[in-house]
Amino acid sequence: MKDVISLIGMRFYGFHGVSAAERETGRAFEVDCALEVDLADAGQSDNLQDTVDYSRVYEAVKGVVEGKAFSLVESLAREIADLLLSEFEVYSVTVKVRKLHPPIVGNMKHIEIEIRRTQSDTAKLLDISDKEGADRDQ
Repeated sequence: MKDVISLIGMRFYGFHGVSAAERETGRAFEVDCALEVDLADAGQSDNLQDTVDYSRVYEAVKGVVEGKAFSLVESLAREIADLLLSEFEVYSVTVKVRKLHPPIVGNMKHIEIEIRRTQSDTAKLLDISDKEGADRDQ
């Protein structure tokens, strides 16, 4: 098990949904991200370069949610996960996206999609593994 950096309750306004009304007027969305990483170096060095800069993660998520419109929240969650895996040295990500006040008749706080994706870029995995191996050798 690796270490985890979690960003919880990031709130944005986006124009995602199947209906024309949702895409026109927009909705509030809340996103949680859990990034599986190795924080051993950062814990030792106390240096930002040895960890995932979560302010950059926030900005990346914001760019996706407030950018291109998606019909499905599932597609929005996948886009966030794919971006985080491509931009950051992480083993895996778990992304939860909540559409607050969905357009459903009835009493409901939100709908939530949760997806988990793992790093498929083997070069990135080798870089992480090489770093771990070097740490053990010291």
